[in-house]
Amino acid sequence: MAGLHRSPYHGFSVEFAEHRPYHTGDALRHVDWKVLARKDRLFVKQYEEETNLRHWVVLDTSASMRYQGAGPVTKLEYGATLAAALHYLMGHQRDATGLVAFDDTLHTLIPPRSTQGHLRGLLATLDRLVRATPERKAPAQTRAAAALHEVAERIPRRALVVVISDLYETDAGADDDAGVLRALRHLRHRGHEVLLFHLMDDATERRLDLPDLPVTLRDAETGQEVTLQPAQFREDYTAAVGAWTERLRRRCREMHVDLVELDTARPFADALASYLNKRGRLF
Repeated sequence: MAGLHRSPYHGFSVEFAEHRPYHTGDALRHVDWKVLARKDRLFVKQYEEETNLRHWVVLDTSASMRYQGAGPVTKLEYGATLAAALHYLMGHQRDATGLVAFDDTLHTLIPPRSTQGHLRGLLATLDRLVRATPERKAPAQTRAAAALHEVAERIPRRALVVVISDLYETDAGADDDAGVLRALRHLRHRGHEVLLFHLMDDATERRLDLPDLPVTLRDAETGQEVTLQPAQFREDYTAAVGAWTERLRRRCREMHVDLVELDTARPFADALASYLNKRGRLF
């Protein structure tokens, strides 16, 4: 599990694991001088956190993620493909990578490992999640806040946690982002680095870019329907979405959570570049 990276935890709660012979280029700060005095040979200390990095991908699989909009794929297909690419990159770096998936409950939890067989299993699981049809009469709703709180409690060691979700919250109240933001703060409080990919179809979900004819909109999770003329509501709708998004950006900055807003009609390269930039800052 020796990843091709530097540790983000130098001098920070690292646990001594073992000695190994010194090799040209090793940092002198890790040389064990007491061993040198006894054996007249150079050894360096290895630390558990310096040789292992864990990633978790947390994927929202609720009914709202099956919305396609103007893009070529649904939000779930986009998110699962992004998750697969991240798992592949992590596996290529020989990093341990795991998967969590949730809707109204946390229904999938695969602990991180770094083997090729484990990677194939993760990809098969993602494919199954995309192809699965809900067995329940009621569609799977989003309870992202509860799922992220559970993730924070069940990940025992510091890790890079990548959350992929549209952040729709069935139990949202007046302060509709408070629950999710408290959960993200919980993850940060436990020492995890957090990268949040916020998926939306910009044309329809952000701008209400629909034909100016009476249309019936149905909530994918509650089944509630409303008939309206988009032109009459577009200005107020975009203002409300803009205010909510700006509040999310501000609060994520305050918590040092990396927020990446993704339009499902745009290429995956934007998301992958954001992930690689995050790794570059950490390592």
